[in-house]
Amino acid sequence: MEDYILPFWIYLAVLTVIVAGALKKVLACHVSATPTLVAWLGATVLVERLWTFCLPAILLVTVVLAVAFYLCCRSSSSPAIMLSAQGKAVFITGCDSGFGKAAAKCLDALGFEVFATVLDLSGEGARELQRTCSGHLTIFQVDITQPQQVQQALLDTKAKLGLRGLWGLVNNAGVCVNFGDAELSLMSNYRGCMEVNFFGTLSVTKSFLPLLRQAKGRIVTISSPAGDQPFPCLAAYGASKAALNLFINTLRHELDRWGVRVSIILPSSYKTGQSSNHTYWEQQYKNLLQNVPPALLEEYGEDYMNETKELFQSHARQATEDFSPVINAIVQALLSPQPQVRYYAGPGIGFMYFINSYCPFSIRDRFLQKLFVKKELLPRALRKQAGFDISLNNNNNNNNNEEKLMQ
Repeated sequence: MEDYILPFWIYLAVLTVIVAGALKKVLACHVSATPTLVAWLGATVLVERLWTFCLPAILLVTVVLAVAFYLCCRSSSSPAIMLSAQGKAVFITGCDSGFGKAAAKCLDALGFEVFATVLDLSGEGARELQRTCSGHLTIFQVDITQPQQVQQALLDTKAKLGLRGLWGLVNNAGVCVNFGDAELSLMSNYRGCMEVNFFGTLSVTKSFLPLLRQAKGRIVTISSPAGDQPFPCLAAYGASKAALNLFINTLRHELDRWGVRVSIILPSSYKTGQSSNHTYWEQQYKNLLQNVPPALLEEYGEDYMNETKELFQSHARQATEDFSPVINAIVQALLSPQPQVRYYAGPGIGFMYFINSYCPFSIRDRFLQKLFVKKELLPRALRKQAGFDISLNNNNNNNNNEEKLMQ
């Protein structure tokens, strides 16, 4: 038995290095982790099964996998050939702040002719774009939930383009007005999310499709993992993004024959919009207290809802301010000769999708609960019920003890 100790530790060390390197590569990259991680896990299982038969064969397979992994890393790290941005025009929604503003500045610097929409032409975001970008950037005031404004932006874009088509449409505009459990979320929140995230994006996409088909261009949509996975307390936002994802995926199949490439970007947690604004969350909390039916408020409790608000604020504070993974994904989707269907923009997103795709529901649910809002308080009605059950059990135990003493 002692003769096999050294080969075993050699095998274990090599295997550990390979698997650890693969996991590190997966978590560090911003592309889909599922195929890579599944391949390495499968290779690990295969090596483990072969171990009982022939050690030299195991070592040979391990070396081959190591070489393949090294070559894969070399090829992925080498700069990819990209299309030129010169002469190409792109239309971006939601450029007042966040991803939209950063993308407009980046694409302008690359040489695109950029059409950027904002809600407020006199706002700080619009002024910063006018101050820092070139003369190839045009700013439109557009509320994507207003069809007249979308159509006016289309006419103005056509006037600028002349006979040219539109190379890229970046659907970035979106809102997250969701707050609290699905039962507590107001119907106005559900409608508000759907109006902007789904119907507004739908309106813009349908309006600009003729220009995109003319140029055989690209559609890039900023979505959210909440549209694919049931994050607690994000029912309204997640439902709107789920509808958006299905629409975009359907569009991808239908536009393939036209030569239009369609991509979805799924970012991790970033500080965008009102997410880091303390006053915003306080207003959301007060609005919820004022509009939730009294009976429902009594069953959940103000302290339960206050904990949700504090968890949202804490999550927003921990979000990253570096938008570069998302902006790089937008550039890749617009200029790569073979753009990906999905871009996982941010650390850990690919691993999260692997958990959601291949693990049992119990593990998925526990993972999402620990990842996002870690609720500790029970709703008030459940706390009362638990207290009543404990009291009832204590009374039953006392009665049983008295009966035993009498016997």
